[in-house]
Amino acid sequence: MGIDIVTFGCRLNAYESEVMKREADAAGLGALENGAIVFNTCAVTGEAVRQARQAIRKARRENPQARIIVTGCAAQTGAQAFGAMDEVDLVIGNDDKLKAQSYRALPDFGVNDCEKVRVNDIFEVRETAAHMVDAIEGRARAFVQVQNGCDHRCTFCIIPYGRGNSRSVPAGAVVEQVKRLVGNGHAEVVLTGVDLTSWGGDLPGTPKLGRLVRAILRQVPDLPRLRLSSIDSIEVDGELMEAIATENRLMPHLHLSLQSGDDMILKRMKRRHLRDDSIRFCEEARRFRPDMVFGADLITGFPTETDAMFENTLKIVDECGLTHLHVFPFSPRPGTPAARMPQIDKAVARQRAALLRAEGDKAHLGHLAALAGSRQNLLIENEGVGRAEDFTLAHVDGGAPGEIVAAEIFGHDGTMLTARALSAAA
Repeated sequence: MGIDIVTFGCRLNAYESEVMKREADAAGLGALENGAIVFNTCAVTGEAVRQARQAIRKARRENPQARIIVTGCAAQTGAQAFGAMDEVDLVIGNDDKLKAQSYRALPDFGVNDCEKVRVNDIFEVRETAAHMVDAIEGRARAFVQVQNGCDHRCTFCIIPYGRGNSRSVPAGAVVEQVKRLVGNGHAEVVLTGVDLTSWGGDLPGTPKLGRLVRAILRQVPDLPRLRLSSIDSIEVDGELMEAIATENRLMPHLHLSLQSGDDMILKRMKRRHLRDDSIRFCEEARRFRPDMVFGADLITGFPTETDAMFENTLKIVDECGLTHLHVFPFSPRPGTPAARMPQIDKAVARQRAALLRAEGDKAHLGHLAALAGSRQNLLIENEGVGRAEDFTLAHVDGGAPGEIVAAEIFGHDGTMLTARALSAAA
């Protein structure tokens, strides 16, 4: 049966799952007679935790003899709860999941007195290793972890307790990994982290993310595309803005951690920006790069949110020109300050989320329509599906997975562009 890695949550988890598979193989886990299933969980919402528990129970029913290991953010923050599940053989922490020796902790490997829960204090972890992944299985885009953890304490967020404090991978190690990925044929690399724009704060000289971006583009001239995952716009430095303005290989798409469009809610979330900061950032980025496209994370139904406050979040979709939304109804996470605040009815939070998603869908439709008749360079991710530089997906006739092709956009189907490949992009 081998090793089956089941991944929940963010891009960083997807990247780490590749590391986990390699390390578990090195530990000999794949040699188990009945195989092993490793769940890499997410804790960002209560729903994510519920889905993980449900998947674990289903996996045990379908694989009664397999070893089941649970790790990830939900395992780090709720270790005892997962350890109490009869279906689970071992719970390991977020740091240990990336180490081969952690997977040798099963009785099959000679540890007869194995403790079921092996989760350390994540805040004692001081470094993030440069885990080299030669390829991301099944993905045309490769992800490179450059940062982990978070030093901020937003009132709604459990993630620092799952990931620990901010830790950066040194620039030289990042550049070497990007070189290796490009050498293996990847045309696009995505830099990812828990709080990406805090990269460098713990390194000598406290460099900023812009310096890392410029170093990658300068030292890996054969990399066609470099993309950033979610960023906190208030942390964007001048060198990164310069890269946005001058580096065509840095993709014109930024996903912003906005969370709300209302100043009072932002203050109660303990965010470090106000709505006008977000609007000014989007205007400035578009002034430097007119083709820039923005996505955003937004929460509805945060404690004390009124109808008027929610309207401010609705309006920021247009005011920032957002086209790719990730919308979450508020989910109180035990142990966070927001869980102790006066709660909004869950039905109201869900209703507002539906309204916000509808606003996002309208904005996305307008974006698709505006691209009709244009010519776009598409990275073919799967047969018949490509992704434009601005992150927009397209049905495309022609091109092989992993190839970048120039394509004519002749319309859309309501969710994706429709395109015809012309040639390999220059």
